[in-house]
Amino acid sequence: MTIADIKKTAETKMAKSIDALKNDLQKIRTGRAHPGILDQVSVDYYGSMVPISQVANVSLLDARTISVQPWEKGLGAKIEKAIRESDLGLNPASQGDLIRVPMPALTEERRRDLTKVVRHAGEDAKVAVRNLRREANEHLKKLLKEKAVTEDDERRAQDEVQKLTDRTVAEVDKLVHAKEAEIMAV
Repeated sequence: MTIADIKKTAETKMAKSIDALKNDLQKIRTGRAHPGILDQVSVDYYGSMVPISQVANVSLLDARTISVQPWEKGLGAKIEKAIRESDLGLNPASQGDLIRVPMPALTEERRRDLTKVVRHAGEDAKVAVRNLRREANEHLKKLLKEKAVTEDDERRAQDEVQKLTDRTVAEVDKLVHAKEAEIMAV
């Protein structure tokens, strides 16, 4: 493994950490409706649990209402029950084959709780990034120990890994700050 390989691997893994954080933040609901909120809700479909998006069309009716259109007639009640029993605090209403899921307004206390959840997710992402930095530095030290690289090259590579870590942590902070602002906006 060369220095370039180590840096490339660290960069790829850090980018995946950012993507995972974005995915986690997307699931945290704000006052606005977002079809991705229902991604983690599963429905019983012929004996197996599948995400709602695989058995119904999930879209937005307006800024505060999600519509769920089941592809099969008998699934409406099961989907409605799955949404109601999820820990999202949503109360779906059936209108024929269409299920409307209104997003309740968030209270000030709930908004503060959600910002804590966002900060915690951001902190977890930073820990993951720092672990990747440590891993890359260990690989670099191993190369130095095997005399595959010079001390100067190893030091330079460690500095570059640190700069990459700093950029990634700054991006995490930016994402967390944007999500907090989105949650606190009334």
